[in-house]
Parts: sequence; C-alpha cells; structure tokens
Amino acid sequence: MDVKERIAEWFAHFHVHPEVSWKEVKTTAKLAEILAEMGVRHHTFDDVTGVVAEIGEGDRIIAVRADIDALWQEVGGVYKANHSCGHDANMAMVLGALTYLQQEELGSKIRFIFQPAEEKGNGANSMIERGAIDGVSHLFGVHLRPQEEIPFGKVAPAIHHGAALFLEGKIKGEDAHGARPQQGNNALDPLFAIAQFIKTIHFSPYEAYSAKLTKVQAGGDSLNIIPGTASFAIDTRAQSNEVLNELKERVSEGIEAIGKLHHVEIEMVWSDYTPAAEVSEEAASLAAEAIVETLGEEAFAPAIITSGSDDFHFYTIHNPELKAAMIGIGADLGPGLHHPDMTFNREALDMGARVLASALQKASLLNE
Repeated sequence: MDVKERIAEWFAHFHVHPEVSWKEVKTTAKLAEILAEMGVRHHTFDDVTGVVAEIGEGDRIIAVRADIDALWQEVGGVYKANHSCGHDANMAMVLGALTYLQQEELGSKIRFIFQPAEEKGNGANSMIERGAIDGVSHLFGVHLRPQEEIPFGKVAPAIHHGAALFLEGKIKGEDAHGARPQQGNNALDPLFAIAQFIKTIHFSPYEAYSAKLTKVQAGGDSLNIIPGTASFAIDTRAQSNEVLNELKERVSEGIEAIGKLHHVEIEMVWSDYTPAAEVSEEAASLAAEAIVETLGEEAFAPAIITSGSDDFHFYTIHNPELKAAMIGIGADLGPGLHHPDMTFNREALDMGARVLASALQKASLLNE
C-alpha cells in the first residue's frame, strides 16, 4: 500500500470514529497503534488524551501539531460527535507527512503533537503544560480551508486566525405580575439594552472585530409574569489580540453600567479565550517554498486572513520565540467548516501531507 492509500485509510477510520474534546480515548489509542506499527517512538499521558511522537536525531526540534477532537452537533436530526471541522483530515495529513519523512534526510528531530480538545480552546495548553513544545524552534500546523477562501489545488503558507472570547451572563432581578410591573425588577429591559449597546461599540474601520448575542433565555410558560432573571451569551472576535482585549473591557464596562441603570445584578464570566495568530515570516516562507517545490507555482495561494479561531496560537503566546505557521489546504470544502454535512475533495489529503513533509524537512535542515 502506498502512502496516499494509507492516508486515505487513516482518514476513513478517524472519520467514522469521532470523539469529542477530552474524550478522544479510542482516537488516542488508534494513533498510538499506528505509530507503533510504523516503529516511531511516542508516548501518551496518564491524565489527558493525546500523543506526542518523534523521529530524527539532534539537539534542534521542529514540530507539527494535529488536532484530534470532533464537534458535538445535530446531524440529520440526531446529536452526535462529528468531524465537521476536518480534524480527521488533519490527523491523516500529519501521519502522511510523518510517513514521507521516514524516507528523507533530516537535520534535526521532528516532533508530532496530536493534541486533544482544540474545539474547547484549551487543548493546546494541556500539551504546553506537558512539555510538548519544550526545545522547539519551529512549529507548523495544517488545516483544510473552505471553498470561499481557496479552491482545491491551492495551498496557502499561513492562516491568520482572529482572536475569540465568549461571555456568559446572568441578569438577577425579581419577577413581577404583568399587571404590576413596578413590584419587580424586569430582566428583559436590560437584556434588550445589552443587545443594542454592543452594536454601538466602534473601533477603527481598518480593524476587523465583532460582538453579538448568541444565546438568550428568559421567562417560562406563564405569559402574565415579567421575568426577573435571564441568561445570555456574547461572542466577541477581533483580528488582533490587542483589539479583542479592548473589546472585552468595553463590553464589561457597558454591561455593568446597564445593570446599575436598571437596578439589577448582572453576573459575567468570560471564557474560552483563543488568541489571534502570531505568524512567523520565516516559517511561512519555508511553507511557501514547500508549496511551490511540491505542487508547482500554480498551487501557491496568499496567506489567508479569517475571523475563525484556533488554539494552535496558544503555542506562540506561551513562547514568543517560537516560529510558527499553519498551512491552509484548498479542498473545495463545503458547505463550510462546522457544517454538519461538510464534505471536501479527498485528493487534498495527500497534497497536504506532501507539502507539510517538505516544510518540516526544510526547517529541520536549517543551519542555526
């Protein structure tokens, strides 16, 4: 069986055996089994899912990360784990790159980080805490891209993800009878005020950012009760970490003011922060060279800028000296990432694996 066929086989397995964040137990076991069959040194962890493997020798370490978790979503009317973000493809491409590299000359160690819980936004931190990027100079990632970004056959040397942060809030007032609203503290009025307020936050038009309500819950079955409590959630995003931090402050200050104005208590919990990309020009340049040499100049696409987020960028937040880039693979992916019926051109898998292997080899052969 050639490498392309093995990549397709690995993808097929992971595709039909999805597991959600932090519960990738069988996925971890399968990865360890594949690595053992390939004769690759690797280790798992007692307290979290995921696998770290290495090939090559030397003091320098080049690394690549593949995310291994699936989403939990409704598919055909049934809620289940589903690889609609393409992490099954990412695992297959990284395993394919490893296979190609076993046949090549390497100038350093190459580490393969199969990371859990990207969809929760904190899986990268679990690998950082366990030393996965200790001693690493260059880090690469790979991800399929939706068709509106780049078509099949095109590959981008870097993805500039935006930063994301989520707010969960609860308004605590007091219920009142519909005939006597003065006796309570209405939760709906401050909720509507919050919805209007977040639309009034403005930064420079040259900055990409957004804040929007994504969940609202209030009231019960009785139509003559004015609810005193309500819960809500806000999704905030920005293309830079600096703008996201300022957006967070503005949203917090505004909601606090709305609470005082309406005489209600509003609890706020910010969570699931994912930083914006800090792309290394050197790593992106190596990826660009790999694309052209592997697939030809016609396959090269400019770096992608997207408001989507990925916890891959926690690695560079933790180590600002780390030279990192995530390679974007055009695959005619549609209707879109996270769509329950997402599909793509499977021919992209081998293309991605070969480009990734070339980029990793080039980084390993650098004289530093």
